[in-house]
Amino acid sequence: MTTQKFKIVFIIYDGTTQLDFTGPIQFLSRTPNAETIIASPNGGDVQTDCLTIANTVKLDAIDTCDLICVPGGFAATEMANNDAFIAQVKRLGNTAQYVTSVCTGALILGAAGFLKEKKATTHWAWHNALEFFGAIPTHERVVRDDNVFTGGGVTAGIDFALTVMTELAGEEYAKALQLGLEYDPAPPYNSGSPSTASKTTLNISQARLNPIWEENIPILKEAAAKLN
Repeated sequence: MTTQKFKIVFIIYDGTTQLDFTGPIQFLSRTPNAETIIASPNGGDVQTDCLTIANTVKLDAIDTCDLICVPGGFAATEMANNDAFIAQVKRLGNTAQYVTSVCTGALILGAAGFLKEKKATTHWAWHNALEFFGAIPTHERVVRDDNVFTGGGVTAGIDFALTVMTELAGEEYAKALQLGLEYDPAPPYNSGSPSTASKTTLNISQARLNPIWEENIPILKEAAAKLN
């Protein structure tokens, strides 16, 4: 007798932050008895922020799945306001047992209606945008609310993946996977969060990110208005 595989779909798009995607898939592709699919709006090659992901499956060609994961990126705002794309995310997410995101991928889940009245997290610079979609912003690295898992910015995707793996395969399996992939972070600077970064470091980062945030507020509010 053949046991049906647990189907995991990563939904990427041009402008995805590659580590939002490649960190989690490195772990979740090792889920026991699972099939991992990389999908995109048009299929074929996808240009992330720093490399090309080849031979993705066209999103509308996937009928159902057990878990969707939507990574983030600076293009996430545009994608959150792309009606055809959001319709596909919503369609596929409605078939899934688990609906998940990393970084600003949460904004896409929000635009698809999956975060309403749910606790959620995203990259620290975009937390305020979660409220546009009726979510409850929660400043944690990984947040679970029922079947919705959201990860914080970029590298939080690995912590997110281990949290999801614990749900799917148990704590001991997740621990063994962590050891096998030697995930033992010891950063040279304690500067990975606004709560630990120096004021100078925070100011430098905000000077770069705040203009992007201000530019994208109207786009996100437009996407959120479509939910109503």
